[in-house]
Amino acid sequence: MKILLTGGAGYIGSHTAVELIEAGHELVVIDNLSNSSVKSLRRVEAITQRDIVFHRVNLADLSGVREVFSSESIDAVIHFAGLKSVNTSLRDPIRYYQNNVGSTLILLQVMAEFGVHKLVFSSSATVYGIPQELPVSETAGVGFGITSPYGRSKSMIEQILTDASLAEPKLQIAILRYFNPIGAHVSGRIGEDPRNTPSNLLPYVSQVAIGLRKKVAVYGQQYPTTDGTGVRDYIHVVDLAHGHLRALDHLRSGVSTYNLGTGRGYSVLEVIEAFSRVSGRDIPLEIVAARSGDVAMSFADVEKAKRELAWVAERTLDDACRDVWRWQLQNPRGYDD
Repeated sequence: MKILLTGGAGYIGSHTAVELIEAGHELVVIDNLSNSSVKSLRRVEAITQRDIVFHRVNLADLSGVREVFSSESIDAVIHFAGLKSVNTSLRDPIRYYQNNVGSTLILLQVMAEFGVHKLVFSSSATVYGIPQELPVSETAGVGFGITSPYGRSKSMIEQILTDASLAEPKLQIAILRYFNPIGAHVSGRIGEDPRNTPSNLLPYVSQVAIGLRKKVAVYGQQYPTTDGTGVRDYIHVVDLAHGHLRALDHLRSGVSTYNLGTGRGYSVLEVIEAFSRVSGRDIPLEIVAARSGDVAMSFADVEKAKRELAWVAERTLDDACRDVWRWQLQNPRGYDD
């Protein structure tokens, strides 16, 4: 198929691009490069020896999106584009709602105009809010107790997609609720490259390990966990990318929702210790005040994806740390090197 990736130059988008191309698909990417680099796509082309059609377009630009659809024969869409920082969304909620929800409405409008009915949506485990039980399954309540505008924007989009599918029976939609993506491509050529101070744990740890930052800030040690730090389900980005292929292969009428995680959690201190062990570097850290919007523990029930998509995460935390370290060593300043 010819697949449109919105936000396809980003961290998850670029890794998914590799897997899609290697599976035989043709790609078109829309990205405004606000938090990504076109260099990631050039490196994907080098890895796969295949060309990618790229349009520098803001998904909130209706005429620009229409032009892309009119010039390409799109069969399916994987929708990654969106602002994604929990903390920034607390400071600037209107921007998050305008960008994440507004651009999705434009995408759905243009898809309908051009008769495109297949969509895989990049959602988030933040839609579960504070988990009432662990592991978190897809049947858990969504939209209640969400701790950030980012999470609420994802929940709103999920509801919009559900309503749209009820109105248009031809729509085939998979909603993928990511837990915590980490890792990098085994080649070291593509990886996570935050523009400013990393908001995710592993890029921050790797920057400390290589000497770009002095120490890791650990936000809070008062949680009811084994060591007092927050526990998350960390999934290797390549496993996550494979999940998109499986979801695309199993699209059916209506909306299907899947958790993509490993099914187990690691604490912040366990992740730092694993990275230190793999890299052979000491990782200085400092315990600081907990952040607003963080929950104590979250890890996935992944049985539905295993049963319906024949998908499971295969890579370990050590694998992810090793791949991140290789990416960091080869690209100390990300795609600017």
